[in-house]
Amino acid sequence: MQQGELLAMGPGSQFPQPPELTEHGPARVIAMCNQKGGVGKTTSTINVAAALAEYGRKVLIVDFDPQGAASAGLGINSHDLDVTIYNLLMNSRLSVKDVIAHTAVPGLDIVPANIDLSAAEVQLVNEVAREQALARVLRPVLDEYDLIIIDCQPSLGLLTVNALTAAHGVVIPLEAEFFALRGVALLVETIDKVKDRLNPRLKIDGILATMVDTRTLHSREVLERLQEAFGEQVYETQIRRTVKFPDASVATEPITTYASSHPGAQAYRQLAREMIARGDVA
Repeated sequence: MQQGELLAMGPGSQFPQPPELTEHGPARVIAMCNQKGGVGKTTSTINVAAALAEYGRKVLIVDFDPQGAASAGLGINSHDLDVTIYNLLMNSRLSVKDVIAHTAVPGLDIVPANIDLSAAEVQLVNEVAREQALARVLRPVLDEYDLIIIDCQPSLGLLTVNALTAAHGVVIPLEAEFFALRGVALLVETIDKVKDRLNPRLKIDGILATMVDTRTLHSREVLERLQEAFGEQVYETQIRRTVKFPDASVATEPITTYASSHPGAQAYRQLAREMIARGDVA
């Protein structure tokens, strides 16, 4: 989805202020994944990453969507870059350290992407260990970050399989509407296949309810169904609809810096604290 259509605020408990870290790494790798577009993957990736950076975590975002929305949302003009995640996938002699871009948020870096990445899906098909290409790219920097978040494209193709193979956990942003619920089964099936065949450590860290409007019966019923299906895997923090985020998107900033006291910023901080409390992040 476009960076900017959500407001995060949860009904759950207030999670404790996380302890400061005395050292960084090794990173836990999380794939922000849903094959359905427009569910808040990039919005949530940028803002929870920025919130975690505020809490002293070193975070790296991997923009793994040819649209490059995460890069643009953090002020990186990836269309003018000669080297992006695409080049790292296709050329093992390149180092990810040379491609990482620092953002205006202290402690938050990004590996940018642009439309070139759309060619990788076809070109990787004939490569040896094609599903492990992203894991190879990230290996040199695992000890330098506390968390690496892969912002996946809305697809279950080879790029997403690469993300799942490189990851320890999956966060699934899920729009609070019934059609979105129907698609989750296919995603969970893909996650199970990757776990069985490629990455035994992989697990679903959590389901993040997005586009929630608790005033409507429809949203409340979907949240109930979600709770019945996934139980404790559903984050207590929820992402509610708002029109505030487009302003932050235009400013190419996370909501945590653009409008620090806004309820959306407060709640993405709540999500960051919840992820730390649950052990998804150190």
